[in-house]
Amino acid sequence: MPIYELTHEAITRVPTTTLAQQRFRERQDLQRLLRKEIHIVAPDTLVLAEEYSEWEDARRSIDLLCLDKNASLVVVELKRTEDGGHMELQALRYAAMISKMKFSQAIEAHSRYLGRIGEDADSAEAAILRFLDWDAPQPEFARDVRIVLVSADFSKEITTSVIWLNERELDIRCVRMRPYDLEGRTLLDIEQILPVPEAEQYQVRLREKLAEVRESQEASSDWSRYDLWVGAEKYKRLFKRWLFLSAIKGLVRSGVPFREILDVFPARKFVGFDGHLSTDEFVDRLTNVKRDDGSSRDPRRYFVGADDLFFEGGKTWALSNQWSRYQLPLLDKLISEYPHAKVSYAKNTDEHDEPSNE
Repeated sequence: MPIYELTHEAITRVPTTTLAQQRFRERQDLQRLLRKEIHIVAPDTLVLAEEYSEWEDARRSIDLLCLDKNASLVVVELKRTEDGGHMELQALRYAAMISKMKFSQAIEAHSRYLGRIGEDADSAEAAILRFLDWDAPQPEFARDVRIVLVSADFSKEITTSVIWLNERELDIRCVRMRPYDLEGRTLLDIEQILPVPEAEQYQVRLREKLAEVRESQEASSDWSRYDLWVGAEKYKRLFKRWLFLSAIKGLVRSGVPFREILDVFPARKFVGFDGHLSTDEFVDRLTNVKRDDGSSRDPRRYFVGADDLFFEGGKTWALSNQWSRYQLPLLDKLISEYPHAKVSYAKNTDEHDEPSNE
């Protein structure tokens, strides 16, 4: 959309320009300026680090690594080009590499960043807790990673890729930063073009709903049974939902911190509320606390029995009972990280077993 200058004599179109023509460099200028005003492209975020590359064999770095109010990490990738280059591919790699960041690592990264920009490096932990409005670290930290792409414009290939990836439950935003030249001054028209802001909340809820429906269909059509061992105990012929619940309960009993289990599975697999709640209190909270679109969660989709709730960090947590075979590799990964718990499982192969409703 063009920008016009309005005077009493005329309405004059302001000519577009490029950041290169205006002699703005990508890192030394754009990145330096945006880190001070990050809310322009990523509202309600805190800059954790700049040029972050704390991983093995790192040859590239995240332009700006941020944190949002939901305690999700935000990878901000900047380009001054007119088409965005291949920034979505870079950002996806970065998001994958940063996805398991711990709270302690975030403190270290933010401390180095504060020191580099001349601020008190020792205040890093306090700054993060204050931003999140937390008294102490919580299990929800960095359970999701969002991506914000910022460029003067985006190619058709990038926008098509972003739409496709967002439909598959990623959270990627394209923010266009189009420059204009007004008598030697550089003006910026900054606009989020994907997802369209008016439809963003609807799209988020739609992704969640589609994921729930897909997992529910997979669970109802797959009658596979599993045998589970937790130490000397054996649980026979479990459906997947009971396999996940029993395995996670076994890990917790063996001393595995529940917050580390939260880190492994998608955020939608858990729901938590402040306080040490009974089943009735939890169900009441679950049905009365509304999502942004006005809907509430269905208690039937969670294990809310008195023996099935988890307690961690001053909160009560319930595990989803909607699981598919696609989450089994995540369970395998979790079990392998804690061999001392002696948790293992195998598919039950008894052909005479009939499906049941247990």
